[in-house]
Amino acid sequence: MNDDAGKRSAVEWLATAAPDPGTCRWEWERNPLGVALLPAGKLWDVLILPSELGRPTLEILTHCTERVGPVLADFGDCRMGFFVPPGTAAGWFATGVRAAGAGSWVVVPHPGRAASGLRWVVPPDGNGTLTDPALLELSMHEAAASLADGQDG
Repeated sequence: MNDDAGKRSAVEWLATAAPDPGTCRWEWERNPLGVALLPAGKLWDVLILPSELGRPTLEILTHCTERVGPVLADFGDCRMGFFVPPGTAAGWFATGVRAAGAGSWVVVPHPGRAASGLRWVVPPDGNGTLTDPALLELSMHEAAASLADGQDG
């Protein structure tokens, strides 16, 4: 699949989470910020980590799996949001990790364009690939242990 087709399919996939996919696509095309507000809990939940934990977690994840699900970085790269299967947020309890699930809304940039401050670290592939929560948790533990070891020495 070429890059333009991948971006189109990513737009279509993300837009299906919106109550009105056509309005979502219209907002992405015409909103000067290049973002849309989408509900979590339908196609995906988002686990939000502080970047100091999110960056090493993503690095570990990329070595453990062929394809990581979408990952967002917020304004100033303070936090990273990992897209995981719907329902994950309801059972997720971890210090310092916020979970956006059913009843939450997430600001999502257009997959093929830069948005003001919000960016895809790993863009959606258009096929609905999400990060396995168990693999994410293991990667977070390994990243946290690595960070703790670095602080001890």
